[in-house]
This record gives sequence, structure tokens and C-alpha cells, in this order.
Amino acid sequence: MDNRTLLAIVLSIFVILGYQFFLAPQPSRVTDTAPPVETVKTKEEARSQPPVNATPMNIMPDNTIGEREITIENELYSAVLSSRGGTIIYWEIKDHKDKDGNNVVLLKKQGVLPALAIGSDSNFDLSRVNFNVSGNNLKLNSRNPFGEIVFKYTANNYSIKRTYSFYSNTYKVDIKDEVSGLRDYWISLGADFGMYENDSSYTHAGPVLLTGTDLEELKPKKLKEKVVFTTDLKWIAQEDKYFFAALVPLTEVEKAVAWTYDDSPVIAFQGNTGINRFVLYAGPKETDRLEKLGLGLEHIVNYGFFSPISRPLFWLLEVFHGFLGNYGWAIILLTIVTRIPFIPIVNKGQKSMKKLQALQPKMAEIKEKYKKDPQKMQKEMTELYKKNKVNPVSGCLPMFIQIPVFFALYKLLLVSIELRGAPFIFWITDLSAKDPMYILPIVMGITMVIQQKMTPSGMDPKQAKLMMLMPVIFTFLFLNFASGLVLYWLVNNVLGITQQFFNNRKAAKESA
Repeated sequence: MDNRTLLAIVLSIFVILGYQFFLAPQPSRVTDTAPPVETVKTKEEARSQPPVNATPMNIMPDNTIGEREITIENELYSAVLSSRGGTIIYWEIKDHKDKDGNNVVLLKKQGVLPALAIGSDSNFDLSRVNFNVSGNNLKLNSRNPFGEIVFKYTANNYSIKRTYSFYSNTYKVDIKDEVSGLRDYWISLGADFGMYENDSSYTHAGPVLLTGTDLEELKPKKLKEKVVFTTDLKWIAQEDKYFFAALVPLTEVEKAVAWTYDDSPVIAFQGNTGINRFVLYAGPKETDRLEKLGLGLEHIVNYGFFSPISRPLFWLLEVFHGFLGNYGWAIILLTIVTRIPFIPIVNKGQKSMKKLQALQPKMAEIKEKYKKDPQKMQKEMTELYKKNKVNPVSGCLPMFIQIPVFFALYKLLLVSIELRGAPFIFWITDLSAKDPMYILPIVMGITMVIQQKMTPSGMDPKQAKLMMLMPVIFTFLFLNFASGLVLYWLVNNVLGITQQFFNNRKAAKESA
């Protein structure tokens, strides 16, 4: 039992440290090649495809007309469109601030590939031509809830007409591209559109898409080869931890392609000539808002392996926040509620550990007597457990059962934008960030020591000393964790101490 308990706790640490590495979705490994070749991914095995690039049409930029910029503003964002390529060159959202208190910007004018660039092939040559514009600056509100901007370009035997439809109270933008005369039609989200922080810790940042119900996260550094998806395409996006921009096709597209374009990761659709309709979303990963769109974009909030547990916990957290008005107190209440189902299991485990502690002298005798005969030692130990009705594994069981809930909460608190900038009390002004004064993790470590001192143990003195290192290890581990997660663990420890106190007092009365 002693070694099993120690192993269980050590393993739990490695699980915590290795969770993101081992459970995060991994894209196909690629090799450095030049020029890039395609890797085709479907729900079946990967197979070869013809080259992506069609023969370039040598479309030359039209410099006869000066570039025109159009400003769009509604209740949620402000944006700038450019006649150069009929693209978006700036996107700023109003409801979320950066560390300096300014609005978060999801697209800046600089970039190797403009947002929503069009092309006759994957070179996006039409992103460099100047379109004619119909429409003026728009300021949308409840009195003026809708507006359109139209871009047109005609040359030789082909023409492109792009229509943007904007609304006053949503991040959604409708796009209609009417294309004729081109061999192929390409549209890209561009480089970095939708990404505020492209170095998000412990979370994916870069191209992502949904095929059926499968979320495919693509690591930018691995996109040396073109990766092509052809089956059940729902949407493509560029994402960071809390924000994203997505393109949802409402008409048929042939494939989605992700690759590196001038050292920047891009993702694009290849469609057909004719009418192509899309919905653009560029904003926060707010689950309720995304679900109301009915486009499947809520799947971009990736809770990972423990998603079936994380999603109902998030719903419960939102319910608690609804009447408490503070996510810190909501986390505390959520911790209490999720602890309740484990009370009988923990009580049984603690009772078993108490019995095991009482048997420690007899166990030591057996170990000493049969130290040269491991098989006989194991047999005698089993008989001792059976005679005293002790399950040597039951002490570990409560910890193992709670691990999935811990990781579900870990992912929930890590990726939920609702906690971004959410204050708790006093110095805790952002539950998604680490405690700036490290008070929560230090107090959490102290509660671990108290709980360890109160918990009965069947360990020998050497193992007990080794276990005293665990609070130190966990404290250092939690120093950089989101304060919301540390708060959960702290409250969970306090509840464990309370439960242990009453169990110990009950055991003392029974033995008196």
C-alpha cells in the first residue's frame, strides 16, 4: 500500500506537468522541403492529390486608381476596409482591453497577406489589385442596424464582385463573392487575423479548422508542407487563447489548405467560380455568443480530452456567476458542489487509511520476518488485509477519481475568456492570470501541509519525509497557474481539511 500511495501521488504530478504535451492534438509531422508539397488529410487515410497551385494568370496590380479606405463601426468593433484587394486591413474590438487598458486589436495593417485575400490560385494575386468601391463609411447602431460595402474588379475576361454586409450588434459579417472567368477561386483569412497573442502559453495559437466534429489545431512551426483537408469542412480560423477570426462557408468549397506563406502561417479555402457565400466572425471566444450563431463556432473553445466534464462544469459556473456576480465566488461554490459527490468515497478512503495505520506494527513485523521471501510476505500481507477488512488501494481511490474533475476544471479555467480580466477580491484582479503576489499558491501549499499532517498514513518514516516535499513541489508548480485554478485547489484543500477534522474526531470518539 505504501509504495502504491507514493506512486499514485508522484504520477499525479507527472500527469499535471505532462497533460498539455501528451493530450494536446498533434498535427502531422512534416519535413523541411522546397518547394512545399501537399499533405492531404481527410477522415480516411491520407492520400496523394494534384498540386495546389494553378497556372498563374499574371494579373498585374492596377495602380491607376488610388487606394481607398472605408471605416466600419458598430457597437462591438471598428474596422477598416481597403480597396486594394477588397480586403480588411484593421479590426479592433471594444469590449475587451489589453494590459494598458486599450481596446484589443485583432488585425493591424501590416502583414504578409491581407485578411480575406482573393486569388486565382494560392498566390492570391487579386489581393494586390485595386477594386472600385460602392459605399461610404458606416456607423451602425440601433437606429442604423445594417449596411453594405461593395467592391468590383473587372479585367480581360473575368470579374469579381465582393459584397460585405455589416450589422450593428454582432461580430458576424456576411460576405458574398461573385466570381466569373477564373480557373480557380481562393480566399484566405490572411496572416494573423484574429490573433491578439500568438505566443499563448499552454494553448494553441495559429490555424485551426473544424471537419465534421473534429477540431484540427495546426502548429505554425510544423507547416513546412501544405496540409489539405477535403472532407466535411465546417469552418477555418486563426486563433489564440481567447480570440479568433473564422470563415464559415455557406456554399460549397472544395478544400481547405494550411501552409506557410512568406514565413507566416495561413489557412484558406479553394472554392469554385460563381457565387460564394461566407460568414466572417472576428472576436472573442464567448461560448454563449457563438452558440447563438448556430454555425458550430462554439467548438473552437477547446476543453480537450475532458471536454464532456468541462462543458457542464462551465454551464454550472455561469449559473453561479449569474446570481453571485463574481467569478471568484462562483469558483468557490463550484468547488463545493463538485466536492459533495466525493464525500462518501473520501470518508471510506480515510477510514481505510486509519485502519491501515493501526496495522502498521503488524505489517512491519511481516516485512521483517519474510524479507527474504517476497511471495510469502505478500501472502501474509493479503491475509492481514482480509482479516481486518482493509482495502490497501482504497486510500488512493479518492485522489484518482478526482483527477478528471481537476483537469476538466484546469482546462475550463485556462481557456474561458469569461475569466479574462475577471476580478475576485483585493489584489486578485484577473482570475485568468497568476497571483501577482503569490499569496494564493503559498496559502495553498500551507493547507497541503496541514492536510498531510491530519491524514492517517501507513508509510514508514522515510516515505513520510519524502511526502513532505509534495507541498513544496505543488506550491512552486502553482506559482504561475491561473489564480482561478489555484483558488479551486485551495478551497478543495480547505474542504478536505474540514472533512478530515470531523472524521478524526469521530474516530477518536469511537475508540474512546
